[in-house]
Amino acid sequence: MTEVGEQPGEPQATITPYPDGPLIVRGDFELCELDGTPIPRSGRAVALCRCGRSALKPFCDGSHKLAAANGRPGPG
Repeated sequence: MTEVGEQPGEPQATITPYPDGPLIVRGDFELCELDGTPIPRSGRAVALCRCGRSALKPFCDGSHKLAAANGRPGPG
């Protein structure tokens, strides 16, 4: 059954911003490069970097924790 405003077959996902951390995206979604090329992922959830410090962009690698420990501001 679809919710009001949903179209059958549309990806269903939730995005949760963690304080001073990544965006957690869960559900049925496609992650793509700017040119539309799909970015491979494992599972139905990913942690996306918000701080810009990750070596695994667009995925979070925990670099925000090191920055916070050194007194630098975390993600917006």
